[in-house]
Amino acid sequence: MLLLIIRTIILYFLTLFALKMMGKREIGELQPFELVVILIISEMASIAMQSSNIPILNSIIPIITITLLQITITMINLKNERFRRIVCGKPSIIIENGKIDQLEMIRMRMNINDLLEEMRCQGFFSINDIQFAVLENNGSFNIIPKVAVRPLQVKDMGLDLPEEAPAEVIILDGVVKPDALEKAGLDQKWLFQQLKDNSINRPEDLFIAGVDSNKKFFFQKKDPLLKTKNKKGSKK
Repeated sequence: MLLLIIRTIILYFLTLFALKMMGKREIGELQPFELVVILIISEMASIAMQSSNIPILNSIIPIITITLLQITITMINLKNERFRRIVCGKPSIIIENGKIDQLEMIRMRMNINDLLEEMRCQGFFSINDIQFAVLENNGSFNIIPKVAVRPLQVKDMGLDLPEEAPAEVIILDGVVKPDALEKAGLDQKWLFQQLKDNSINRPEDLFIAGVDSNKKFFFQKKDPLLKTKNKKGSKK
């Protein structure tokens, strides 16, 4: 039993490392060859976990080999467009200039019901509203609407607004984050002045607090019920 636990731990961290080496991708964003790699790695790991009679190297070596192969293919993809097109394919334009490409739909094994479903999922109910619709290599479906029906944008109104920076979280679960405070160009003195102005006795009373791009302080206090439960739990 102990041997099986040790083997499982080793394979867990090896698989985790292998997937991390592949890069930060969600399952829905994976290219077909990347999905194949994940399936093979998971199968190799499960084989050694299921039976202690199989040498663990029989799983470790294939996992490392496939990971290195995937990294090699990815690096070639970055440099060679022809190779990238062979391995990953190319996006399929299903609707172009408001007209459905029926031959491309057949090639992609896509019927009209699939197309209408994808349109409804993105808030479009008429093909007349669509300028382009593209089926990406990872299976996602992107729609570019016609100008007449697209959402109004700031540039359409001729306004020149400043770009916004992401808000910085400077207190998280009652703990002050000095690095975030420094990144926002602020200091402890400014922070404690904000706490005082908002009648907050100490940072530990806050669930979250931060500053937006306009240096405006925002916060949310911890739920009193949660604080009471935590105190009861600590007494136990």
